[in-house]
Parts: sequence; structure tokens; C-alpha cells
Amino acid sequence: MTDQSRSIEGHPVVSRQEWNSARKELLAREKEFTRLRDAVSRQRRELPWVKLDKPYRFEGPGGAETLADLFAGRSQLIVYHFMFMPEWSEGCPSCSFWADNFNGIGVHLTHKDTSFVAISRASLAKIEAFRKRMGWSFKWVSSGATDFNYDFQVSFRPEAVQDGSASYNYGKYDGTGDREGVSVFYRNDAGDVFHTYSAYARGIDLLNTAYNYLDLTPKGRDEDKLEWIQAWVRHHDRYED
Repeated sequence: MTDQSRSIEGHPVVSRQEWNSARKELLAREKEFTRLRDAVSRQRRELPWVKLDKPYRFEGPGGAETLADLFAGRSQLIVYHFMFMPEWSEGCPSCSFWADNFNGIGVHLTHKDTSFVAISRASLAKIEAFRKRMGWSFKWVSSGATDFNYDFQVSFRPEAVQDGSASYNYGKYDGTGDREGVSVFYRNDAGDVFHTYSAYARGIDLLNTAYNYLDLTPKGRDEDKLEWIQAWVRHHDRYED
């Protein structure tokens, strides 16, 4: 049997020349996708802004902080909405999967006039204990005493779910608990803070480096037959091996 006629687990095994031809065909699609992504990113930057007037106050390791304080003197702020409800003893495994990518990015973001912070409704004491256990160093504050999570549609009051006014990912939401997301803010020289962008659910997909590496492999994410897509994910100190 020649290489040209073999198949391994459903994949043809071909000559290098045939492989290069197929790869170049895919490369054309990848370049098309890259150009489209650049265009979408430009459109994202052109979105209108919303000025924020509500005085949000968060509990951080250094004490109470406003949303403006979280910018740390920079003009841009990225917030990861981390699912960690007040009654939980540890953060969400899926959000932790995302957070395993956060430690090393801060120094690079700060050199592009951007601060990064995770925000959850859990108490600061629970956040700090969990962060220490996971070995994370990124900034993480508690929004438990504010409306922040509700205003940015990652937490949902029971009455809002009941009357149909709860919204997640820009559509009606009838679930419970908190959800994941990312929000971006801008602060001008006058000290005014503006909301510029938020994304939820699959909208934060690109923020997970491990998933993007898996997308390069033959098996991909390999989640189609699971009870739910991230049923395999554990806190990084909870895998059986």
C-alpha cells in the first residue's frame, strides 16, 4: 500500500508535495480570516462609548478602590468578569482555565497604557485564598458591595430573570448564578470613565491560549461528545494525575 492510498484515523496519508498543496489551499482561507478579523477589530474600536457616572467601589488588597482607581494611572482598563459567587468556596473551573493565561500578560499590557483586573462578587478573603492556592499574581478585586456585576450583565437578580428583563450576551437570559465575560473601559485626562466594549460566552474565546493551541491539533478541542463543552476542565491542581 502506498502513502497516497493510506488513511490513518480517517485522515489520508499523502506525499509531502500533496500535503504542501493542501496546506497552501488552507493558508488562503487563513489569510482571508486574518483580514476579516482585522476589519472586525477596527469596527470594534470604532464603537460609540457610554460615559459612566455610577460610583462603583471595589474591595482590593490595598483597600477600597473606585473604577477609576483600577486604571492605575493608565487610560485603558480591561476587566475579566470571573465567576466566583459569594457563597462559593472557590472560583469557577472554567474561568480558572482562562485565568491560567493571565499572569504573564500584565507587564506587556502596562507598556501599552492598559491595566488588567479580574472582578468577582466573592469576598476579598475568599478571592485572596483561592488566588494563593492557584499561584496567580494578577490583580483581582471584589465587587460584592456594588451593582457592577449586574450593570455589566454577568450577574442576574431573581426578579429580573422572572420578569424577563435579565440579559446576557445581548439577549434574554433565564439562567441562574453568575456568568463569564470581559469589559473594556477608557479614562480621559479629565478623569471621566467610559465603557467601550463587552463580550460574553464564545466572545471571550480568543482570550484562552490553551484553546487556541488545541485548535491547531488534529483532535482540536475534542468536546463534541461531552455532556457540556468544558466538562473535562478542572482547576489546574485538581486533575487526577
